[in-house]
Amino acid sequence: MSSSVKDMLAAANSSVPGISPQDAKVLIESGKALVVDVRDGLELQASGKVQGAKHVARGMIEFKADPASPYYDNAFDREKTVIVYCASGGRSALAGKTLQDMGYKDVRNLGGFKGWVDSGGAVEKA
Repeated sequence: MSSSVKDMLAAANSSVPGISPQDAKVLIESGKALVVDVRDGLELQASGKVQGAKHVARGMIEFKADPASPYYDNAFDREKTVIVYCASGGRSALAGKTLQDMGYKDVRNLGGFKGWVDSGGAVEKA
């Protein structure tokens, strides 16, 4: 059975719950969340990123999140909430679904970076 991007996004969005910038701020401040920016490097350079976020381009998420991978990043912890975001929410939904498929229990989609900025969320240069 073939699937379109639209189908994949619908499945990801139905599986990965959204999180508001306000709720994300609370989780981030508690220290119980890993924030992951899945945008490309040029996007980060142009606009910055959520303060303290880990940058993992969408194409590397599986490698950075798998402890058996030589590219594993130990910031990934299956016991923490993982908050993913991108420019508009599509890539982060797909990345979030991938993380769920890899055994991450609590994954949330912050959606687009602009929503974070508009809410007054802290931003840092990349």
